[in-house]
Amino acid sequence: ERPKIRWKGGEESSRTLAMAGEAGGGRPRDWLSMDETAAAFLSRSLSTRPPILLPPPLHRAPLRPGNVVEIAGPSGSGKSQLLLMSAVQCILPKEWEGVYFGGLGKAVMYIDLDCRFDVLRLAQILRKRIAACYGSVHPTNENFVTDGSKDKFHSFESTLFSDCMKRFLYVRCYNSSELVAALKSLKSQSEARSEVFGIGVYFLMLDSIGAFYWIDRALQPTRESKGKTLSFQSITETVVQEIHKFLQLQPILVLVTKAPIYGEGITTSNDFQRGSLKHMSEDSTALRYPKREEERNGSCREYMPSAWQTFVTHRIKLQDLAQEAGFFSEQENEMLSVHTCEWVQPSLNSKEKFYIKDDGVGLIQ
Repeated sequence: ERPKIRWKGGEESSRTLAMAGEAGGGRPRDWLSMDETAAAFLSRSLSTRPPILLPPPLHRAPLRPGNVVEIAGPSGSGKSQLLLMSAVQCILPKEWEGVYFGGLGKAVMYIDLDCRFDVLRLAQILRKRIAACYGSVHPTNENFVTDGSKDKFHSFESTLFSDCMKRFLYVRCYNSSELVAALKSLKSQSEARSEVFGIGVYFLMLDSIGAFYWIDRALQPTRESKGKTLSFQSITETVVQEIHKFLQLQPILVLVTKAPIYGEGITTSNDFQRGSLKHMSEDSTALRYPKREEERNGSCREYMPSAWQTFVTHRIKLQDLAQEAGFFSEQENEMLSVHTCEWVQPSLNSKEKFYIKDDGVGLIQ
């Protein structure tokens, strides 16, 4: 006879396995049996984390819930515009009263760190999308959609617009402590939104991640109550941890903008001109400095800690071609600035040119 092998614990281990089997409603080793094929597993995975199709020029690489996309570029390159377009894509429904919009019908949390969010621009893009999709299904005279004079369209637009804006959550933070607090409340905010509207947060947007870089660097390192040193690196690590915790509970797509830093203590000419020159008269030639060489070449140094760099899964670099000839849009009837979009991670070895118009972004073929 073969010797009987007994596990350490003898009868106690046998009783434990038997109790586990009874608790599971079957034999103790039922969990080892195959319950789905590879095809079924792939189908289930794709259904729980379906691919997300964003509007151009963010449509080249496949994105899924759980990805962290960093959109980097100088001021005026279109970073915030791409966020607003993606937000509209998320809050619009797939279909509404027989009109196809191709949206996701889910909620967005937009965390504004630069305090430059333009709600009127968001409303403009959303209304233009609603009007364009409605006009493709109900073509009538030319002024039917654009002037909103018909009661039917006005009722349709106002109802859908209000429904979409309810899915847009806006948070403004003035320092890193408020950002960490906002991320800690992300779970409760999503659950509250899910209870009221039946949908949770699907897109998380941060504009922009380096907004408090100089403020946090200027602070003297201090120790918290638990003995942890509070610094720019530790704050960034906390931000990454809070986002990662929520991704484990509820997979979402994270879209983050990042402005470049060309040198310590130097403000880019675009930032200066946007804040000051708009208040000057057109005939004034003072303080109109040319762009720095680093701005024209799009080169900049990485200033985010390694914890953030390893956390990002996709990277996009934008550039403003303001020095080159603009693009004449027949629809807008004016010259528009040209921008470029380049996928750095994953590297697609191609640059796409685009311009910003009233209803979003248009690609230059």
